Amino acid sequence: MTDSRPTIRLKPKANARAIRHGAPWVYDNEIVTDRRSKALAAGTIARLEDAERNPLATVAVTPASRIFARVLDRDPEAEIDADWLSARLAAAHAHRAHLFDAPYYRLVHAEADGLPGVVIDRFGETAVMQPNAAWADRLAEVLAEALVAVTGVTNVIKNASGRARGLEGLDDVSQVLIGENPGTVPVPMNGAIYMADLEGGQKTGLFFDQRPNHAFAASLARGGRVLDVFSHVGGFSLAALAGGAESALAVDGSAPALALAEQGAGQGGMAARFATRQGDAFAMLEALAQEGARFDVVICDPPAFAPNKQALEAGLRAYERLARLAAPLVAPGGYLGLCSCSHAADLAKFRTACNRGIGRAGRQAQLIHTGFAGPDHPQHPQLAESGYLKALFYRLLP
Repeated sequence: MTDSRPTIRLKPKANARAIRHGAPWVYDNEIVTDRRSKALAAGTIARLEDAERNPLATVAVTPASRIFARVLDRDPEAEIDADWLSARLAAAHAHRAHLFDAPYYRLVHAEADGLPGVVIDRFGETAVMQPNAAWADRLAEVLAEALVAVTGVTNVIKNASGRARGLEGLDDVSQVLIGENPGTVPVPMNGAIYMADLEGGQKTGLFFDQRPNHAFAASLARGGRVLDVFSHVGGFSLAALAGGAESALAVDGSAPALALAEQGAGQGGMAARFATRQGDAFAMLEALAQEGARFDVVICDPPAFAPNKQALEAGLRAYERLARLAAPLVAPGGYLGLCSCSHAADLAKFRTACNRGIGRAGRQAQLIHTGFAGPDHPQHPQLAESGYLKALFYRLLP
């Protein structure tokens, strides 16, 4: 490595020990900033030193971001090149290949897999990559080539729709980096077939994180009637039908998502037991209550109501309202599943909001299970944000 790599330094009161012990982020108020450091291009690879000028780590900097530096390697002399990327990808791939029989999973989960800001989902022969940090966006083509070499995929798509990219000053232009975009692909999961839209769908095309919660809900739904609210492409409903549910109704605001859900139900041979309704979820819950509808299992898996701290209080009120409207639709002795992907709303706050909503609906409940994201979405031990997904399952007493 040459000495041309720029150096940034922690302020005296910054916690250098946290970096030595594995903390992945350095905030802008922890860095000695001057015209030189502020002028560094976003994505620049730099050497991080403590206040006494002792080398700490190799980092990627984004001077305009609240997260000024992301730790790439605790070796201050590490070369961030194709070999380095391949080693990180190989470690991530080995974990997923050990977990799953088929190549459909979250392949890279950002900081937890040692690739800060990088999300990669695998759909068989296709990998969809979200380089949501400037350093990764600059190395996107090298990363794509390493992906092919390590995993054997033939298609690599760069998805630039991530909200975090804006915070890094990055564009929203998606493109095929290697191979082609297959469009809509069938994904086998929990005995069901899901249709993932790799071109126009949400995020990378499918949400793999709910896989274990889909399976748990399916175990509750055997022989029963299921309501899947905020269903997207049929996440909970199709898994429930595959697990032996009598029927399932999927509710979502997106007509294209419901069309994909219907297509998945057809491919799985479950179309006769599957129905959909398009519209605002809260309005649909109220309408179903007026109709006197009852279900043995009701699942609500909304988008993030509290995507940041500023939205926390409003988000918690929305979770409470959702629980209040969903609880009356659960048959006596049935089950209610409530999910949150808001990292700003921790488990305790989310649980309190749900408990309050169920109580306001006049129902008594037992909390029987708490679920999280699957093991292909590992948590970084020192990054609470990586534990974003919570799923609470209640039995509502007769």
